[in-house]
Amino acid sequence: MNIKEDFHHLIDTIDDEQLLKSYYQLIQQLNANQTGHLWNNLNEAEKQELLIAYDESFDDANLLSHDAVKQMHKKWLKQ
Repeated sequence: MNIKEDFHHLIDTIDDEQLLKSYYQLIQQLNANQTGHLWNNLNEAEKQELLIAYDESFDDANLLSHDAVKQMHKKWLKQ
């Protein structure tokens, strides 16, 4: 069997409709990420901002600790 046949066989053995929907959504998202869908939906300013943030992330002085982020967002984390 090849991978597509294996995949189809696996799908055929799952009877849980909700589980199948979850797997389907996951595969769609992974496929979109793989093909650059998220990047392609950004405008030029957003792309530049993301690239700058990425470059800045290599300098420890620009990073926040986990505790600092939790403190900043504690209002939403308690929900």
